[in-house]
Order: sequence, then structure tokens, then C-alpha cells
Amino acid sequence: MQPVDLSRLAQERPLRVLLVNAGEPDALTWSALVQPLRLAAKAMGPERLHVDVRSPDKFVGDAQRHWHLVLLVADESEAALKPANCRALVERCRAAPFWGGVGAGVLWLADAGALHGVRTALPWALYPDANALAEQALFTPHLYEFDANRLTCCGGAASLDFALTLVELLCGAAVQAEVKESLCVDRVRGPDERQRVALQARFGALQPKLTEAVALMEANIEEPLSTDEIAQLAGVSRRQLERLFKQYLGSLPSRYYLELRLKRARQLLLDTNHSIVQVGLMCGFSSGSHFSTAFGALFGNTPREERQRKLGQ
Repeated sequence: MQPVDLSRLAQERPLRVLLVNAGEPDALTWSALVQPLRLAAKAMGPERLHVDVRSPDKFVGDAQRHWHLVLLVADESEAALKPANCRALVERCRAAPFWGGVGAGVLWLADAGALHGVRTALPWALYPDANALAEQALFTPHLYEFDANRLTCCGGAASLDFALTLVELLCGAAVQAEVKESLCVDRVRGPDERQRVALQARFGALQPKLTEAVALMEANIEEPLSTDEIAQLAGVSRRQLERLFKQYLGSLPSRYYLELRLKRARQLLLDTNHSIVQVGLMCGFSSGSHFSTAFGALFGNTPREERQRKLGQ
């Protein structure tokens, strides 16, 4: 994630954000995105932040209007747009300094070849629908991605985390805190968190061995299994297991498992009152120094600093 790329947008007056809704107005992907941004606009005032909403047709037809950030939004269940309509949308999106997609909008941009070489958060359920052009994007398992001037989010409940992160980057921590309070949100998930539930839904039928291996990891956080044990229980060789993880998750089983345990530890540090030692033990770290070192390598701060951040909120 590269929030520094958005820093100059925060200086625009007024900052104009456009959300192009190509789906249903009551879909979670849409509502979870638009509500935080509207609340932020209300808090900032129209002279500082203006959030517009357009249908795809009105967006394409309004060639004179300028926006600083444009997002193409649709729930993952939405049918694909006609190629001509999609090309026109992509060209209009490109006119904005920053642009991207949420939910099915990510797939449409990728299919149009607009995300070549860009780290892209695509809903796992839409992976089978990606064409050859889309495969040139760098799909990640994360909730959302900021790569240069392209922003993508897998949609669904992650739209809320994505929108709140945008609010912080564009409007500041104080406005984000106000919006979080209005929406009764305690914690914003970061872009490094994975689409774990969606991952299992995506691979349940297509890659049952991979799904089983991930389920074994999630069920054995406190007493981690070895890679050999996971492979044996899943009914594959260690080499086959490593190949599956590399191909579909871009990681080795041991690395994926370690990150899974560390992310669970961070969640416990933020959401519970367990001591740091207890959290380490609950996530399979018998050594406090190993826990602290691994945690710092992944998140850039120590477990103690993470807990202090929670206390300071």
C-alpha cells in the first residue's frame, strides 16, 4: 500500500470524488463504500470534499466534469458490461488522476487491460471469470490495494474498511474517528489482511486440498502443525502442497501459516485484554523474543507498540 500517492489529493479544494454505481443500490459492496464517504463529506463541508454518484451512462455522457478520484463499483454478482460500454467507462476513468474499481468493477477494469502489472484486489469468486488480459494484473489475496494511482477493493464488507482508509488518507484521522463513531466501527482492517472466507469459498470445489490445508492451519493456531503434518493430513505430498500455495496464494505454506498466526495475534492485541505473553502463547509462539521479532518483521512495530496504539485510541 502506498498512501503517500494520495497525499496531494488531500490538498485539493474541493476534493471531488466520484463513485460510479454499476450495481444495485442496496448491495453491501455499494452501501459500505458510499456511507463512510458521505459522512466524511458532511463533516468536511462541500468546500473541502464533494462526493458525487453517477450511473455508468451518466458518467460516460458527462465528459466535461472533472473528478480527482473515480471508482467503478458493482457487487460481484453483477453481470458483465457490454465490451463497448466497458471501454468507454475505462477511458473516462483514466481521465482522473486516481481511479480504480470495487467488487465486479475490478474485474471489468482488469478485463479491459487497464490493470497490467498493477497489484490488484479481485474478489476470489471472480477469478474464474478473468480473461487473458486480466491475468496480466498482479492479483493478490488482500482486501484492497493501492498501487500508484490505481485503487482496487474486493468489495462486500471490505468496502467499509477500504472507504474508512480513504477517509483517513484524504481527510485525516480526526474525521475518520468521527465517521467510525457514527458507524459504530471499532477497528479498520488493513490492506494486508486476506480474503480468508472468500478464499475458502473460491477454492472449496476447485482446489479442495488447498482449502483443507488452510482450514487445518486456521484450526491449529495455538499448537501449529508442521508443513509435513499438514500435507499428510490433506492427503498430498509436501512438494504438491508447496506448489499449490505458490500457484494460488503466492506464498510458501510455512510463510502463509506464520502470517496467519501473526494476524490473529494482532487481532487479539487490539480486541482483547490478554497479556502480550498470553497472546503469543495463544498463537503458537513459545518464545517471547521470537514472537516480537516475527511480529515486527511483518507489521513494522512490536506487540507492545501495537497494544499501546490500542490504548491510545
